[in-house]
Amino acid sequence: MYGTLTPLELQKIFEFRSTPAEQLPAVNILDLTQVPYVDSSGLGMIVAQHVRCQNRGLKMIAAGAVPRVMELFKMTKVDGFLGLAATVEEVDN
Repeated sequence: MYGTLTPLELQKIFEFRSTPAEQLPAVNILDLTQVPYVDSSGLGMIVAQHVRCQNRGLKMIAAGAVPRVMELFKMTKVDGFLGLAATVEEVDN
């Protein structure tokens, strides 16, 4: 079914330190459509990535989160500062 990513593998996906900000898209979409569950370390990585984007003048939007993940965002109040969209297509429009 779904594979899992270790925190180190997720961090490697998020790495863009060597890329100049002007070469990065102004809006970074984190596609969560196939993510059935996020644990505390995954949530921490998402928040850390959000902060890295903000520090570089970029925006990050999490799109397509399933109800279980959305509930986690609400419980931890991440939904108050992280951009959210129901679908990736909604962000593209």
